[in-house]
Amino acid sequence: MHPGASSEKGAAVILAESVAAPIPQHQLLVLLLQVSVLLVAAILLGRLAQRLHLPAIVGELSAGVLLGPSLLSHLLPSVTGWLFPQEAGQMHLLDALGQVGVILLVGFTGMHIDMGLVRRKGSHAAVVSLTGLLLPLGLGIWLGLAMPARLREDGSDPTVFACFVGVAMCVSAIPVIAKTLMDMRLIHRNIGQMILVAGTIDDAVGWVLVSLVSAMTTANGLTGGDVLTSLGHLALVLLVMVTVGRLAVNRVMRAAISSGVRGMPVVAAVGLIVLSAAGTQALELEAVFGAFLCGVLIGTGKGIDIRPLEPLNTTVVTVLAPLFFATAGLRMDLTALDDPVIAGWALAVVVVAIVGKFAGAFLGALIGRVNRWEALALGAGMNSRGVIEVIIAMIGVRLGLLTVEMYSIVILVAVITSVMAPPMLRLAMRRVEHTAEESLRERRVLDLGGTPEGGGTALGQEPSPAER
Repeated sequence: MHPGASSEKGAAVILAESVAAPIPQHQLLVLLLQVSVLLVAAILLGRLAQRLHLPAIVGELSAGVLLGPSLLSHLLPSVTGWLFPQEAGQMHLLDALGQVGVILLVGFTGMHIDMGLVRRKGSHAAVVSLTGLLLPLGLGIWLGLAMPARLREDGSDPTVFACFVGVAMCVSAIPVIAKTLMDMRLIHRNIGQMILVAGTIDDAVGWVLVSLVSAMTTANGLTGGDVLTSLGHLALVLLVMVTVGRLAVNRVMRAAISSGVRGMPVVAAVGLIVLSAAGTQALELEAVFGAFLCGVLIGTGKGIDIRPLEPLNTTVVTVLAPLFFATAGLRMDLTALDDPVIAGWALAVVVVAIVGKFAGAFLGALIGRVNRWEALALGAGMNSRGVIEVIIAMIGVRLGLLTVEMYSIVILVAVITSVMAPPMLRLAMRRVEHTAEESLRERRVLDLGGTPEGGGTALGQEPSPAER
């Protein structure tokens, strides 16, 4: 054999050994079956929930709950053990798909935020949002400090855990709120507009708070320096986004749209959202925070038409998001509530979440000189958690803060608050007078084919992230 051929063969062997092996055949088979089963179950149960006038997320979460340790593991343990093995490598593959979906979902939510409406009605809504954030945040931190160690993961900092519980208690979900208001034909009402603006502010502040808590978990013990570092990273992200980021996003999206190449706007939007998510993740903030900010820049960019992104929007809402929520439900274990201690703390968390958020928004509305029935409607609308709470719960698991029991409790908050919002809104709005201004706005809504004036481009279109 020629010496040169021998050396080439040796180099090829070394190269082959340095390249990671592809995914094993069995692992790929299990992943494909997991995606198929979870997606079909999520779509069917999501549609069933909508027919029962419930948010789709309730059915999509239920798909994972039924297929997970809460039910199927007890009925058919061998099937569950094969299809959903509790192996880190296998579950990480499913989680990776879900993370891509949730990053794009949050990015689209940011695109649909109407900053013009925020500027017009922000002063009054800011009071509602502020009290609706601070009261449940304080109550949640207090509750988190009082919780037993068995509800937080071993090694997690008790103070960081308490801060995380506070954040989970204070958030709202603008996607669920918007869909609820549309379904009840309240989005054109003054209170509906106020709920949207206050919810938008809550969404933005909520991602900031989640990112701060996420950054705190990376430190070995919480110190003032860690907090200052987290705030510095946050300030850097916001500064870049409103300066260089705004300019870059605008130029890239306009160039993609004007290129005339089919699908180029979708590629540009996905690239920008994922890159922004990677940037905030690299700064030890949450990836979804960067995705949200990038979505806002795309949606508010001068000369950017987001209609070419509708195919991607549809894919995210109808495929990736249901798969993420089904995976989230798969981690729930409702059998843990058989323990009286766990059930008692679950009840405490649900009560604090509902009372804190409702009372905070109600108080803010009264400060803003709104009558008590309108204040009741504001409290009911702001109390809905939905998709945001689910994402936050998954973040808590990933950060190593929540046990399975605590994770299940947080998901319960998301479901219960989303389900109770419509009947409470209906009760309150029966006592709120319908003004001439609202009648005019409603006629404009009908003239525009269901898109509310000042309500954001996508709030009146289907499908959108508001369906969650």
